[in-house]
Amino acid sequence: VQLNNVKMSMNPFCEIAVEEAIRLKEAATKAKQDTAEVVVVSIGPKQCSETIRTALAMGADRGIHIETKADVRGDYIDMQPWGIATLLRGVVEKEDGVDLVILGKQSIDSDCGQTGPLLAGFLNAPQATFASRVERDDDGAYTVERETDTGTETIKLNPTNQPAVITCDLRLNVPRYPTMPNIMKAKKKPVQIISLEDMVKELGLNLDDVLTPKNEVVEVYEPPSRKEGEMVASVEELLGKLKEKGFAA
Repeated sequence: VQLNNVKMSMNPFCEIAVEEAIRLKEAATKAKQDTAEVVVVSIGPKQCSETIRTALAMGADRGIHIETKADVRGDYIDMQPWGIATLLRGVVEKEDGVDLVILGKQSIDSDCGQTGPLLAGFLNAPQATFASRVERDDDGAYTVERETDTGTETIKLNPTNQPAVITCDLRLNVPRYPTMPNIMKAKKKPVQIISLEDMVKELGLNLDDVLTPKNEVVEVYEPPSRKEGEMVASVEELLGKLKEKGFAA
């Protein structure tokens, strides 16, 4: 796939996470609670700066771009969830007063859904995945309604000395469209750019450990083609076909 001159867009689940972070900040401001700040983080090549600016135009306050070289692939080939979560842990530990890390539940290239849970494990932090509703309580806890295979469940993430980690599902919200004035303002908001190599050195990590895949893609293949359907002229004929194939008694 040729990516030259292609405009990169934000992962849809991460866009939902940005929107929810901004809504939580707006709710805190409206309630005159502690001053909140939304910091967006992206790990990838130069094109990621466009994605960060989109988040800033939506309402985030500042960005951090861990820039990788052009030959480092982020689609599960080089940068896998283990390495990404390791770097995010470093960002969280460097920042002061982080009380919530909110991410998309999965990326839409590899669909792993592992980064959030891995980050929570590295931080020994409370977590909730597949969030469809998030509320911040007065005591600093987060009440999260999460999607499950059988419906939804509501859990409470009590405050600890580590930030809560929440991953967002599709039904959590509908992200806003940045307005032109906010797009212009986003150009003046601060974005810290640090190379992957410098970030790894600063955190005391090993570059090979971050980039060496923990899993290997053995094979990628198309699903088998579906058989052509049959047209029937009547309900009686349809029932006969179903009985013939054992789908009806």
